[in-house]
Amino acid sequence: MNGRQLARTVTGRGGSGGLRARFRGVAVFAAGVLALTACGGGESGADAKGGDKAAAATRSVKHDAGTTAKVPAQPKRIVSVSVTMTGHLLALDAPVIASQATPPSVITDKQGFFTQWSEAAAKNSVKVAYQGFEPDVEKVLALKPDLIVGASSGAENAEKFYDKLSAVAPTLLYRHDDVSWQDLTARLGKDLGLEKRAGEVVAAHEKRVGEVKAAITVPKQSAALVRDNQSAMTVFTPESAQGRLLTALGFTVLEPPAGKGQTQGGRSDFAEFSQEKVADTAKDSSLLFVSHTPEEITAATARPVWKDLAAVEDKRVYDLGLDTFRLDYYSAGNLIDKIEKAFG
Repeated sequence: MNGRQLARTVTGRGGSGGLRARFRGVAVFAAGVLALTACGGGESGADAKGGDKAAAATRSVKHDAGTTAKVPAQPKRIVSVSVTMTGHLLALDAPVIASQATPPSVITDKQGFFTQWSEAAAKNSVKVAYQGFEPDVEKVLALKPDLIVGASSGAENAEKFYDKLSAVAPTLLYRHDDVSWQDLTARLGKDLGLEKRAGEVVAAHEKRVGEVKAAITVPKQSAALVRDNQSAMTVFTPESAQGRLLTALGFTVLEPPAGKGQTQGGRSDFAEFSQEKVADTAKDSSLLFVSHTPEEITAATARPVWKDLAAVEDKRVYDLGLDTFRLDYYSAGNLIDKIEKAFG
């Protein structure tokens, strides 16, 4: 594929001469990228000058959108097209130069990075690649990545952009909804040549879990992991990342109501049910709210369907924090801190 074909793949075909002129610079840059790639060699070759073989080595990586060849064994310029995946990458000390950002909200900093890892992003000079859930391929191209990492689940699912992103740089996409963050960290460590760091991150987390488990007293009742959606209620399963962490800390996590709830994008870690059905299932369970402000929790438990539950009357309602909808190393640590404070 030549530079002009690559530019067409990235930006789409068609348009007037003015559009072609607009992307003439893209084509020139793409041709340069291809020339550099050609100099990079094969699966384990040296660079054009016969320099450092390790720097030029590549590997094939199987991920959740396929198998990608010529993934750098030691990437130097990673662009994350998933604000969820960015936290996992930063915990690994991966060389992230830029990340997708979301519209700013109560769970992000002012530029749209999640608060649990925004400090780490600032420390590592991570730039905003673009804001929004659809990848801005032109902006990604301008960042000159040697590897792109994204998601194949959630709101930032980039599978339909995979071919265009792959034309810019080797691209790896991962599901993050049906796997623990520890397993995802281990997988990323293997795929990015950061196995040692991945082991250290998981080990530090497990040590903290053991310390807190020994220091807290959990309720004898099961724990219902819920998120209020006004007209309905989301219930997180024991197999969710949140459920697994609570189980590791000694809690018994409530199973969702019987029957099939409404899921989001085929997710298996939570489902949405009516308020009445969740309240009937929860009965005497303690209520642990995921990703809410204290004011939102107060409003939810004041509703007629909730206010007479034993958990509300006995004040067994707990705030797990705004950043606990998506667990990574950072937000998992914050959740553990909340549990330690509430049950220590």
